[in-house]
Amino acid sequence: MTDDVLRSLAPSRNLTDDEAYMANAAALRPGMTRKEVTDYYNKVASTGGELYEEYLNPQRYRGPVIAARTVAEFFPENRHSKLILDVAAGTGFVGEELYKLGFKKLHCLDPSHKMLEAARRKNVYTKEFCCYLDHDRLPIDDDTYDCAVSSGGCGNGHIPVEGLHELARIVKPGGLVCIAMREMYLHDAAEYKDRLEPLMAQMEESGTWKLHSRKIVPNFAFSRYDGVVFHFVVC
Repeated sequence: MTDDVLRSLAPSRNLTDDEAYMANAAALRPGMTRKEVTDYYNKVASTGGELYEEYLNPQRYRGPVIAARTVAEFFPENRHSKLILDVAAGTGFVGEELYKLGFKKLHCLDPSHKMLEAARRKNVYTKEFCCYLDHDRLPIDDDTYDCAVSSGGCGNGHIPVEGLHELARIVKPGGLVCIAMREMYLHDAAEYKDRLEPLMAQMEESGTWKLHSRKIVPNFAFSRYDGVVFHFVVC
């Protein structure tokens, strides 16, 4: 199915909203394994990421802009000195927005090497990690980052709930973990339903972090899905 979607859309550089939605949905189907998701992203980015950036442009997908702005609100000063990890970075939408807002020390993490190749060409990241975020330890020391941010990294076959522990581990005490995602996945995605927010609460109860804010964002994606943005301050 994913190959059929790509073949039908590859020649286009001016996708209709329905075509863009279909392209995005092909990577978020229930039951997809993370390998299937990564393979899809590698294929969709194989031409340099143009198709991906067309179907997820800021008019259709507001997540990266919203995530970057909320991170900027948390760090009103000395943004140039803050070390930030963009998780599930894709082609670098969030990094681009952060860079515009004055953040210059940006690293990125994504399991798709083709997505990272596209992100690299934007010249906003100084280091990259091609790996999954899950229960395994990342090749990153404790308390490394001032902030870890992810927009769009939560979906079917994407970041599992266990990845929260790694985000908290690699962020300094007093630093920020920002997660922007479609609100519907809290209820509809098997990985997150009755699991994601309970784990977030357990981590707060155990003193790992504190909830700074939880905001519902209308028209987060494709003018039909609301989003939710979580901010946690690491303890």
